[in-house]
Amino acid sequence: MDFLENSGRVSGKRGTIEVITGSMFSGKTEELIRRLRRAQFAGLKVEIFKPSLDKRYSENRVVSHDDKSIISTPVDNATSILLLAGEVDVVGIDEAQFFDNSIVEVCNRLADNGMRIVIAGLDMDFMGNPFGPIPALLSIAEYITKVHAICMRCGSLAQYSFRKSEEEQVVVLGEKDKYEPLCRECYNNALKKS
Repeated sequence: MDFLENSGRVSGKRGTIEVITGSMFSGKTEELIRRLRRAQFAGLKVEIFKPSLDKRYSENRVVSHDDKSIISTPVDNATSILLLAGEVDVVGIDEAQFFDNSIVEVCNRLADNGMRIVIAGLDMDFMGNPFGPIPALLSIAEYITKVHAICMRCGSLAQYSFRKSEEEQVVVLGEKDKYEPLCRECYNNALKKS
């Protein structure tokens, strides 16, 4: 069967892509879990995925910093989501910045098939640069929510994830031991001192 014959464009189901983004400790995962639980309460079939490399709290749960959690399926790559999503109404994806750019095509295909896609991920890496596929996901999303943390140094809204440790690679899993949310001014000041 041709893909377009089975797409939401033909069937009448309306798929959408929602992206929840912001710095570390801003509540992205908490908001993702909230939206997915509401879908479950509404009787919709929901499937949640996360990168298998993220085992900070749990191997098979998406867990927020405030200990809210929901069952998930860890996957090694974005293409696996196509194989595992099956016939669901809503697909949740956490830590999307850790996937490669194929996540963009995966989300488009699922949405074209009439599914609601809810994605959470960091918009910037520790150096303040756009992070992985998130900018591309933002460009195709119907709905975008940018959440903010509170600056740990001055109390303003924070949008940067400042890395306190010395590692230089882009992907370093960690919590408050390695990262702190900072506003623009405090982030720039912290970079000057490091």
